[in-house]
Amino acid sequence: MRYWWVNHKQTIRQEVEGGYLWSPKRAADGARNQFYENMRRASPGDMVLSFAKGVINYIGLIQDFASPAPKPDSFGSVGDYWNNDGWLLSVHWEPIGLSIRPKDQIQKLGPLLPIKYSPIQSGTGNGNQRTYLAEVDKSVFELLIDGARLRNITRESESFAAGAPLAGIDDALQRAIQNDPSLDATTKKQLISARYGQGQFRRRIFQFERACRLTLVDNPLLLVASHIKPWRLCGDSIERLDGANGLLLTPHVDRLFDRGLISFEDNGKVVISPRLDRTDLVRLGLSLACDKSGMPFHPKQMAYLSFHRQNVLLP
Repeated sequence: MRYWWVNHKQTIRQEVEGGYLWSPKRAADGARNQFYENMRRASPGDMVLSFAKGVINYIGLIQDFASPAPKPDSFGSVGDYWNNDGWLLSVHWEPIGLSIRPKDQIQKLGPLLPIKYSPIQSGTGNGNQRTYLAEVDKSVFELLIDGARLRNITRESESFAAGAPLAGIDDALQRAIQNDPSLDATTKKQLISARYGQGQFRRRIFQFERACRLTLVDNPLLLVASHIKPWRLCGDSIERLDGANGLLLTPHVDRLFDRGLISFEDNGKVVISPRLDRTDLVRLGLSLACDKSGMPFHPKQMAYLSFHRQNVLLP
C-alpha cells in the first residue's frame, strides 16, 4: 500500500462529488511532471489525503488503476490551460469530520515530508505550487488522521461504484453526440451502439478478427467487441466505428485488456502489465495462452495497438 497527498484547491468540489482524481498527462508546456505521473503509480487500496485551502477535510481510498480519460466536463472553465488528455483515478472519498490544518502541526510534520516532490513546504506548511498528487510516508497519515478513521474507510468504501467516474465521462460524450447537429440520426445511433460494442462497429471487426486472441473461442455469442483505442478517447466518428480499432475477446480477456493489464505487440505476442499477478492468469486459465507467440495483426490495427500499449497498458 502507498500513501498519497493531493493538492486540488481548484477542483476539490468536482473531484470529491464525482469520486475521482484527474490530472493532465503532462504540464502545459508538454514537459514531464512527476505529480501527474504519480497517477499511474497509484494502485487500488492506496490511501490519499485531500488538501485544499490550507486544510484537509477528506480522506480517500483509491478504487482502481488510472485510466486515460479526457478532462471532465464538470471542471467547466477550471484549468482551461490544461491539456485535455489526462489520467483519471477512481476514489472513494470520506469526510474526516473535523478540518485538519497541517500548518498547525508543521514542527512534527515537516521532518516526515519527502525532501523532493513534497506537497507542502516543510518549514511553513504552505502548499507547494504546481503540485498535484504526491507520495508521502505512512507516518504522515498516522500523525494527521485518527487510526480508527483509517481502518473504517476500507469498510465504508464497499458499496462505492469504482467505474462510475469513467461511465460519467462516457455519458457526457454520448450526450454530446446526441446533440451534435452535424451528425445525422443514423450516424448517432451507430456511434452510441459502438460504445457498447454493438452495431456497425461490431460487424466491422469481423473483417479483421474471427476469435478471441487468447482463448480461441469463435462463438459470436461468447465474444465481446472491444475497442483497442477506448471509445471515450477516439478523436472522431471514423475511429469509433473503425473495425481495425477492435478485438473480439471473451469477457474475462476483455476485462484484462480494457483495464490495461494486458496488451499485444504487433506480431501478436501478449504484453503483460507488471500490475497483473501471474497467479491470477493461472487461475483464469490464461497463463499458457499468454506465453504463446500469437498471430500478427493487420497493419491497420497496429496504430491502435501502439496507442493501447502507450496509454492504456499499466506500467
